[in-house]
Amino acid sequence: MKSATRLFSCLAIAAALAGCAREGELVLADGVGITAVRSTCPAVGVPDYTGNITTFRNAGSVTADNIDVVANITNLRSTCDDTSERVYTNATFDVLARRTDARGNRTVQLPYYSTVVRGGSSVVTKRIGTVTLNFADGQERAQASGVAGAFVNRAEATLPAEVRERITRRRRPGDPDAALDPLADPEVRAAVNRASFELLVGFQLTQDQLAYNATR
Repeated sequence: MKSATRLFSCLAIAAALAGCAREGELVLADGVGITAVRSTCPAVGVPDYTGNITTFRNAGSVTADNIDVVANITNLRSTCDDTSERVYTNATFDVLARRTDARGNRTVQLPYYSTVVRGGSSVVTKRIGTVTLNFADGQERAQASGVAGAFVNRAEATLPAEVRERITRRRRPGDPDAALDPLADPEVRAAVNRASFELLVGFQLTQDQLAYNATR
């Protein structure tokens, strides 16, 4: 399972960098400065390759005629309480599933993870949960809901005052640094990364399941 964990980490972190960036976190303001609209609340997302899961009836065969259950995470939404020093984010999501054999009542349990990532690459915490799907006799589809939560330290998610000033300072045409991107400064970029958190949710996949999602 160690190799599966390493593969998961590589793909999940890469997905966090590529697919879960906060759109509009730093917005250019007509070329005369940058307005910071970032929040202490972590962004919430589903990394690539972990938002769906496929199980097979017989091990060793990943052909279409051997598929047992296919499920997807959808409708991920979150609320955030940032009124205290420990900022709490609560995320909820739906799991939609389909089975290929609709005969009989059946219960299917699927594991999912929730993890807090700092700076796009550093895993702070990780938790495992389970979603239970109940198929009625003759029913191909089922739906269930899942929840995830995360605490983030407000101080760690807040940019230092001097860094914020360097980013948001109004620049007038003709200023020596008017055309310079403050995020090009390694110190500023590093500070923004340290203060950026994400709550990521996805299925807890085996190495084979992850490879199947990544290559299909």
